[in-house]
Amino acid sequence: MTDDSRTAALRDRVRALMPQAKADLTELVSYKSVYDARQFPIEECEKAARWVLDAFTAVGLTDAGLHETPDGSKAVVARYPAPAGAPTVLLYCHYDVQPPLDAAAWHSPVWQLTERDGRWYGRGAADCKGNVVMHLTALRALRETLGGNGFPVGITLVAEGSEEQGTGGLEQFVPANADLLRADALVIGDCGNAAVGVPTFTQTLRGIVNVIVTVETLTGPVHSGMYGGPAPDAVAALIHVLSTLRDEHGNTTVDGLSNDRTWPGAPYPADQFRSDADVLDGVGLLGDGSVADMAWARAALTVLGMDVPSVVGSSAAIQPRARARLNLRIPPGVDPEQALKALTAHLESHTPWHARVTVETEGTGAPFRSGTGGPARTAMEAAFVAAYGREATTAGQGGSIPLCNVFADTYPNAEIMLIGVEEPKCLIHAPNESVDPSEIENMALAEALFLATYSR
Repeated sequence: MTDDSRTAALRDRVRALMPQAKADLTELVSYKSVYDARQFPIEECEKAARWVLDAFTAVGLTDAGLHETPDGSKAVVARYPAPAGAPTVLLYCHYDVQPPLDAAAWHSPVWQLTERDGRWYGRGAADCKGNVVMHLTALRALRETLGGNGFPVGITLVAEGSEEQGTGGLEQFVPANADLLRADALVIGDCGNAAVGVPTFTQTLRGIVNVIVTVETLTGPVHSGMYGGPAPDAVAALIHVLSTLRDEHGNTTVDGLSNDRTWPGAPYPADQFRSDADVLDGVGLLGDGSVADMAWARAALTVLGMDVPSVVGSSAAIQPRARARLNLRIPPGVDPEQALKALTAHLESHTPWHARVTVETEGTGAPFRSGTGGPARTAMEAAFVAAYGREATTAGQGGSIPLCNVFADTYPNAEIMLIGVEEPKCLIHAPNESVDPSEIENMALAEALFLATYSR
């Protein structure tokens, strides 16, 4: 079969499978698979796991089962043995999802896949159930074009059950079960394209440092009229120290961390970023670098939350205590433990008035950089061109996937590629999450082509 005829056959097959893909995603989205028993029954995750197991078993991955990981979540593992001399590809995804957040902010039911203006809406439609369906559709199409006679490469599907909770179940499972998941190429289906129709390799992932900083100044609240002036205000002290974490241009300024690195890959146009991030008209973007520099090459500090009195119900009192939850994203090349030390020292040294300050470490994660070159990357690049009609670009991602570093450490000779259906308009983690079905279709075609042509 020529390359053109293979592409045409797979394209026709994937297109014919799209109604099934929608039905699959409808079923998957209906499971409230948030791995947090405080919010939703764990049985919902178990239903989703069983669905994924059955679906990939039906498509020909017969060595399959549910594996309990150290955090109690179930990982779906399904395998097809490699033909003699052929490489093995690991396909990663996760079936757990973020909680819906404000259900009232959704324009359609959270757990019901709803088509609107050409997109499919529902929690997990993109992150990451859309990628589950992408993998499934690719395997269905490839197997059917081969007459149901198996696959040309070995395939291992692993679907995680607690990725969004960050409790590390699969991260601990992988090193302890290295042979079960060993592969020559790993396709991490938990990322996406720079824009709809623009095939993209996610080249870097930021690492993460989360801390809670607490400032204390008094043994208890005191009347602002009687004591205001000399009495140290814990809220004001917290505001002061937080203000030192950015300069007048919006650059993150943590003592000891570089804030002038540049992004060497494709740019991120400012107008596109403003649209993707829904920046209000007239509000400026932060930093003195390019958008790509600020989003992918430099550290970025975000105040995630604060414990201070709310406006409604507040009294005329000077507060004795205030705290904030901080999230520091770090680019590849920055060690998370060194970043934690730098952030902690900065907060301690910039707290005014000798106020008592406590910095509690909530969690850290290392950044990641994907390799380039190699037979798998070359095959996927060609598959992107065939599927999309254009060459792939590269981008960074602000989010963290600690599992990628575990995979890299466990399988140092394997190629790791990060792709998927989660382009910016998907609004992953937010209300009204959606997926463009054309991304499922084109990414499934690209993956099927890759699996058909990849060899070591």
